[in-house]
Amino acid sequence: MACPVQFLCKTVRNVGLVLFYYAFSIGITFYNKWLTKGFHYPLFMTLVHLTIIFLLSTLTRQLITGWTGKPRVVLGWRVYLVKVAPTALATVLDIGLSNWSFLFITISLYTMTKSSAVLFILFFSLVFKLEEPNPYLVVVVVLISSGLFMFTFESTQFNMEGFLMVLLAAFIGGIRWTLTQILMQKAELGLQNPVDTMYHLQPLMFLCLFPLFLFNEGLGVSVSEKVFRVEQLPPLLYSLLTLSLGGALAFGLGFSEFLLLSRTSSLTLSIAGIFKEVCTLLLAAGFMGDRMSTLNWLGFGVCLCGISLHVGLKTYYSRNKGPSLRTLTSTELELPLLRADEDEDEDADEDEGQEITLH
Repeated sequence: MACPVQFLCKTVRNVGLVLFYYAFSIGITFYNKWLTKGFHYPLFMTLVHLTIIFLLSTLTRQLITGWTGKPRVVLGWRVYLVKVAPTALATVLDIGLSNWSFLFITISLYTMTKSSAVLFILFFSLVFKLEEPNPYLVVVVVLISSGLFMFTFESTQFNMEGFLMVLLAAFIGGIRWTLTQILMQKAELGLQNPVDTMYHLQPLMFLCLFPLFLFNEGLGVSVSEKVFRVEQLPPLLYSLLTLSLGGALAFGLGFSEFLLLSRTSSLTLSIAGIFKEVCTLLLAAGFMGDRMSTLNWLGFGVCLCGISLHVGLKTYYSRNKGPSLRTLTSTELELPLLRADEDEDEDADEDEGQEITLH
């Protein structure tokens, strides 16, 4: 049994990991909203983010290889195009539509609508048999759907175009996270480490999004005084710096999620995600001027009840029936550069393995 000092150290570490995750997750939401207020090319912004993520993933893989002396996995072209391409397409459409929607809607409406992705993740998990059906899931669906309706009903800052974009992004996100879970838990592919997953996804995501960018924003970006028609160097450097910051935040988000999952559990990540939504709405109301009625807040509360019930059910069934997919231990998930003293977490590793659950 761990002594009080070890327990305190682990608690402080876990709180620090949650706050680290919050900094990137909440930060990128507010960053995207802030940037799209003055830079009306969200698809171009997303392409820059994908490029930055790929470069940072490549650098991280090189550092891991130099540290361990073992080369990272590189998939063959046939496996890459057949196995990774569907996930890349779904991922880039989810991210692209989400960023695009910030041109039209508030952070609070975005956050609430994006929370409905749980419904679509649940649906596709049942379709792909990643989750077993049970009658309690009907209650989850009713709570989340009712909460979304109450939140958007007579909202003073409602925009139909942006709402439909986020709702479509949430639907595609259900496909995205289901395919990503399958991709990461196929042991033969060797993509259990999200850094390897991001490295393989970014090039295909760029190629999938580029035609849509050319059709919608290509001409506008080519004549924009903030990018290609810039007359002085400082404005161009400012644009590149602000765009690159989003890519760094996006990479940090994936990295912080992985770090939190590998050092704690999927349940901790799920609960942290629920409180993150609350923090995001409170910050949006306090600093961004988002207006929410009592009915909107009540709808958000109902939706959170549905999400919490879903998390509780997944935890209950995984502990009593075992995970439906191959369980990955914390040792398999950890980055070699970030491994702490193994003795500190020996008791926790023996009690519970880590199962990848993506949100």
